[in-house]
Amino acid sequence: MAHSMTPDLLDTWPAWQQVWARVANAPLEAQIDAWATDYMALYPTLFAKQVADYASAGLDWRAVARERVFPHLAARTPRMIAAHQAILRCHSDLTWCFRERLGADFTFLFVVYVGLECGAGWATMYEGLPACLLGLEAIANLGWESEDQIQGLIAHELGHLAHMVWRERAGVSTLEESEAEPLFRLYSEGLASRAEQVIRGQDTQHLEDQDGEWLAWCRTHESWLAGEYLRRVDAGADVRDFFGSWFAIAGHSQTGYYLGHQVVQVLERQVPTLRALAVWPAEQVRQRVRAILQEMATPNYSAATIPSGEGGHPRTTISP
Repeated sequence: MAHSMTPDLLDTWPAWQQVWARVANAPLEAQIDAWATDYMALYPTLFAKQVADYASAGLDWRAVARERVFPHLAARTPRMIAAHQAILRCHSDLTWCFRERLGADFTFLFVVYVGLECGAGWATMYEGLPACLLGLEAIANLGWESEDQIQGLIAHELGHLAHMVWRERAGVSTLEESEAEPLFRLYSEGLASRAEQVIRGQDTQHLEDQDGEWLAWCRTHESWLAGEYLRRVDAGADVRDFFGSWFAIAGHSQTGYYLGHQVVQVLERQVPTLRALAVWPAEQVRQRVRAILQEMATPNYSAATIPSGEGGHPRTTISP
């Protein structure tokens, strides 16, 4: 299927292959040095964003590379190759769906790279353009190599990208800064999960097939997850166990994406479109998310019991 609005694609994988061919059998420190000086030196903005991301968390990027990334690169290379091929096959069609089904009307960039596991996907600004950064090493770590999984990941990040641009245009709080607040982050991840479904035209999410029990466990423990999330927010405790592949809560990782999706399903009843929900002021987001979590954490919770507010709307489907 040919499309006229294909976004720009910065594919750094060929450059990494050339570097890796020289250092695949070299000592670990030499591999890290080559990644930084021979590969990332070609993309200084990309390198700076990763270093800054870890620095903001008080972590040294080289320690992360040494302990979590480079010891596994050789084993994960076949998955990186498969993921790279899947991205090239599907990104254009997904962009068309993004524009047609979500109403996205802005120029953006895909950046495909091998990095430090800052995320399988990262919606951000890159050299003045909204961009979806796709980290092959993080995708491989998650075991995502099928085209269906890659499509879900890309659609999710495109949802974040639309959210970011829409908020900027509306003059409300910026997405990346607001996500530092846990109630807002839950809403942000939930909105991206719903956008993923709208873009792909289906009700499933790419996280649902990470193992056979994840979705069932989340559904069974939904009220507990809501209560635990709210407890941590009120205590000023870290909620990172709910997000990311390195962390887990009760043995299950990334449960915050499920919880956020459930919250946004309730919020959708108050708006005509996802775009309208995307530009809520941050304080309104925090108040409503807190109220929904409190309801979810009660015994015998049902989403139907939560008032949608005057002028509520049904859940959106395939229209923005």
